[in-house]
Amino acid sequence: QVQLVESGGGLVQAGASLRLSCAASGRTFSNYAMGWFRQAPGKEREFVAAISGSAYTYYADSVKGRFTISRDNALNTVYLQMNSLIPEDTAVYYCATDDRSWAPKTVAAYKYWGQGTQVTVSS
Repeated sequence: QVQLVESGGGLVQAGASLRLSCAASGRTFSNYAMGWFRQAPGKEREFVAAISGSAYTYYADSVKGRFTISRDNALNTVYLQMNSLIPEDTAVYYCATDDRSWAPKTVAAYKYWGQGTQVTVSS
């Protein structure tokens, strides 16, 4: 059974940095794509970043240049380094994975989800 557990969220001021972690278990981690999504109050869940099984990375335009996704296959963990945070980044951040190596950018493409971690950026 695939399990994903996010951590690292919190309350920070605009301009600060946070690093989110997502620990995966239940299968061989390195073969599969991993994604980060977020959902703000009253809004739909949206794509943030993804990394393929071959470590190609993809970003939403809104976070490009500020966020970095990476993975440590030895630790079965994917990270989201978030720099220069702005209030618009406030949301619950979710980690996701699916049964494929390439990295989709849509919510519907991902089969397995974590419980989420709250990120709040104050102005």
